[in-house]
Amino acid sequence: MNCRFNGKQRTLSFGPYPLITLAARLRRDEARELLTRRIDPMNHRREAERESKAKQEQTFGIICDEWLGRLELQGRSRRTIEKMTWLLGIAPQKLRDRPITEITAPDLLEVLRKVEAKGHYETAIRLRGTYGSIFRYAIATGRAQRDVAFDLRGALITPKVQHRAAILDPQELGGLLRAIEGYDGQRAVRIALRLAPHLFVRPGELRSAEWTEFDFEKAIWTIPPKK
Repeated sequence: MNCRFNGKQRTLSFGPYPLITLAARLRRDEARELLTRRIDPMNHRREAERESKAKQEQTFGIICDEWLGRLELQGRSRRTIEKMTWLLGIAPQKLRDRPITEITAPDLLEVLRKVEAKGHYETAIRLRGTYGSIFRYAIATGRAQRDVAFDLRGALITPKVQHRAAILDPQELGGLLRAIEGYDGQRAVRIALRLAPHLFVRPGELRSAEWTEFDFEKAIWTIPPKK
């Protein structure tokens, strides 16, 4: 379609010739309406495309990915990044594709309730906290106004803490050590069980240990801060 705006020639395209679809005719009629209102159809289309692109950059999924990238820049451990990626992956794709400003507390609660339904109460609580961090990051970057995850306080099931009994009797401790010595399962598990009572490290630190962390001459194991 040829037209003039402020004395300048304009050529607008609404689709490939000769497939003149109904949508193309509607866009043509919209362009004519804009011209009658003294609005440049070409600039109007560019502005609409910019707004659409900006809206895509403000989706919940995009902001989640940005937040994860910030964690990596902060030097968080690979295990932490993997755990956070898994947590955020619980949200369905339809939620990730929505602009973060359109997401409400009930939307998040729907996701968390599905986690609770599987009996994973601690995971649901941790996920709510992660959502809160995402929204606070979006607020700091000017893409959200408030943290809707904050409204979910008290909406989730708080699991009862189950204290594990400790072995205080020396004879019972001896029985545990003998049971470990008699374990005949996988070799890696057997070695880990024998090391645990001597080193008292977290299971994750023991499983992810690397040879470069050990100084055998000084008999020292140095666990890197990132772990």
